[in-house]
Amino acid sequence: MTWFWILLIVAAVAVAWTQRTKLLAKVLGQSEGRVARALERRKRK
Repeated sequence: MTWFWILLIVAAVAVAWTQRTKLLAKVLGQSEGRVARALERRKRK
């Protein structure tokens, strides 16, 4: 049963990471383009 929860958490984190631009845009109330640009700026530094 423990493995099920661990697998579920890992899957949720993987989905959240792949959809991070959309999720952050919704949470912050910003456009996806603006969030994507901000993430790219942080990646380059």
